[in-house]
Amino acid sequence: MKPPNVSSVTEFQLLGFQNLLEWQTLLFPIFLFIYFLTVTGNVVIIAVVSEDQQLHSPMYVFLKHLSFLEIWYTSTIVPLLLANLLCHGQAISFPACMMQLYFFVFFGATECFLLAMMAYDRYLAICNPLHYSFLMSPEICTKLVAISWLTGVGTGFLPSLMISKLDFCGPNEINHFFCDLPPLMQLSCSSVFITRMVIFILSIAVLCICFFLTLISYVFIVSTILRIPSASGQMKTFSTCGSHLAVVTIYYGTMISMYVRPNDHLSPEISKIISVFYTVVTPLLNPVIYSLRNQEFKDAVRRVIRKKCGIYGCRKLYIF
Repeated sequence: MKPPNVSSVTEFQLLGFQNLLEWQTLLFPIFLFIYFLTVTGNVVIIAVVSEDQQLHSPMYVFLKHLSFLEIWYTSTIVPLLLANLLCHGQAISFPACMMQLYFFVFFGATECFLLAMMAYDRYLAICNPLHYSFLMSPEICTKLVAISWLTGVGTGFLPSLMISKLDFCGPNEINHFFCDLPPLMQLSCSSVFITRMVIFILSIAVLCICFFLTLISYVFIVSTILRIPSASGQMKTFSTCGSHLAVVTIYYGTMISMYVRPNDHLSPEISKIISVFYTVVTPLLNPVIYSLRNQEFKDAVRRVIRKKCGIYGCRKLYIF
């Protein structure tokens, strides 16, 4: 029951990085540049994979969906973060806050499922190459992608619904740069025990299970790589898989440290720094690690540009 004579909160004030006022002039161009690179890099991946027929394999289908997701995932958070840095605080209405929360959880959960599917795809390709085309046919790949998106939709619905049903009587200042789950629960004037435990269990189910499946896939991949007789072949495959695993570990590690905990124990400032990694940094690292370090993708970029240059009469091509 809402406390008497206390009006419900209709909007929140995102405090952002107000404790770093002297740094906000520097943070704005840095985050803007990262956002520009993230969107541009992922758009390039989508365009090249769609244009080049040789990249129409399951691995690049997953990568195309991951890039599409990253554009929307980072766009859910970063534009409001940039506005916050410019205005030194940003107001957001209650419905808009709940909408941002939903899309953040939806896209974040979908990315977890896609990363797990991509690790499974690499496991089949490296550990079971003779049966790969049968076990990862285009139809199966499409179904796995659809499952990832649909499961993400359902995952985002429950936390945002439970948060929206809480009472917010004031204050309305969120000590964060977006509408995240922990600071919203801290502002509620009603009991959040059930909500906190449901979100905790859901976080374990999504983050820990997906991370465990991804990790197991890479364990089998590494064990297979160690049996490769060629040292150069081992190093090449290790380099690729190591980069993938590093990005996955950063993403899951920061997310797990934020949401797989029954009680809040991190300071708001530490929480903001951790949040920057999975909302700003990893969406930039994914296109770099999964494409720019991939020789097959770079060859495809050359083919696409040569094709476009043939159409539009470009004189010279300088790339990579």
